[in-house]
Amino acid sequence: MSNQRYSLDFHSLVRPEAQLLYVTCATSDKDWHSLEHAHSFSELFFVTRGNGFFQIGSKKIPVQKNDLIFINPNVPHTELGNRENPWEYIALGIEGVQFGHTKKGTPYDYSLFSLSPEQLEMKSYLDTLLREVQTQPLNYTAVCQNLLELILLLLARSTRQEILNAPQQKTTRECKLVEQYINEHYAEDITLEFLSSLVHINKYYLVHAFKNYKGVSPINYLIGRRLEEARYLLESTNYPVAKIGEITGFSSQSYFSQTFKKIVGISPNEYRKSTAIL
Repeated sequence: MSNQRYSLDFHSLVRPEAQLLYVTCATSDKDWHSLEHAHSFSELFFVTRGNGFFQIGSKKIPVQKNDLIFINPNVPHTELGNRENPWEYIALGIEGVQFGHTKKGTPYDYSLFSLSPEQLEMKSYLDTLLREVQTQPLNYTAVCQNLLELILLLLARSTRQEILNAPQQKTTRECKLVEQYINEHYAEDITLEFLSSLVHINKYYLVHAFKNYKGVSPINYLIGRRLEEARYLLESTNYPVAKIGEITGFSSQSYFSQTFKKIVGISPNEYRKSTAIL
C-alpha cells in the first residue's frame, strides 16, 4: 500500500481582503436600459447565456456565454443589451480589491477572461454561490464569502494578474444625493429601486453604504422623514389624521397610524392630544 502525505505552508497564506456586497442575476429584454455609471467597489460579471456588450469608457467590448469580466472601482461602464439574442449574467459586487500588476503601478480598468472547458469549475462555484444566496441555508453568508475568495484566487491564477487592495472610498456623494432627494420628495412614492437608479448604485450596496452614512437604511430614513413632518402637522394644524397621512406620503390612514404608533409609541390622535396647548 502506498501512502503520500502533503503538508501545507500556512505561513505563506494570503487571503484576498474582499467583501461580497451582493449577488444579482440579470436578463436582457426589449426594454433593456442601463446608463453609464461608476462606483467605489468592483464588479465581477459572468455571462451565463447569449451574448452582449460592455461599454467601458470609450471601448465597446463584446462578451458571450462563459465570459468573466472584472471591472475595477471607479471605472465608468454600462451593460448593453442585445435584443436579437437576449443574454443573462450573474453579477457580484465586491468591496476591497481590484485586479492589476504591482510592478506596473496602476490597476487595469477591467479584465476579460473566457473560461475554457477545463476551467468551468469557476462556473460551478458561481452557481453554488447564487444558490446559497437564493435559499439562504445555515451559514450561507460564510459560504458565499469563502466561495468569492476561491473564485478570485482562481481568476488571478488563470489571468496571471494580482489581487490588489483597493483604496477605501466612501460613497458619501451618492448617499448625500439620496438624503437630499428624500428630504425634498418624501411625500412622493419612493422605492429602493428608484433611489438606486437615481445614483446608479446597486440597491443592496446602497443600503449598505447609506447605513454607514446615516445609521439607517434609505427606506427607514424615508419613513422617519415622513413621521417628522407628520408630527409637525399634528402639532400645528387641525388637519384630519387621514389627510396628514396622505400629505406625508403614506399609502393609507391605517398604514400611517400603524407606522406612527410603532415608531412613536402612541397613535397620531394620542400624540395630537399630548401636544395640544391647554
